[in-house]
Amino acid sequence: QVQLAESGGGLVQPGGSLRLSCKQSGSTFSVYRMGWYRQDPGKQRDLVATISSDGTTNYADSVKGRFTISRDNIKNTVYLQMNSLKSEDTAVYYCNSARGSRAYWGQGTQVTVSS
Repeated sequence: QVQLAESGGGLVQPGGSLRLSCKQSGSTFSVYRMGWYRQDPGKQRDLVATISSDGTTNYADSVKGRFTISRDNIKNTVYLQMNSLKSEDTAVYYCNSARGSRAYWGQGTQVTVSS
């Protein structure tokens, strides 16, 4: 059974940076497509970025040029480096792991951008 453990959220001022981490256990990490999504209360969960097993990345337009997704297949961990943070980036960020028809979610980590 795949389990995902996120870390790295917190409070940051506008213009600041944070790095989120998500460690996967329970299966072969390298074959999974990994992603980060975010959700505001009462709203749908939106894609932030994904990285496939071959390293191909995809970003939401709102974060292009500011966020970078990467993965370490030795550490079984996916990262989201977030720079130039804006108040509208405030949300709960969720890690996602997918392969074929199976998808798994982490518990979420809160990111708050505020002065």
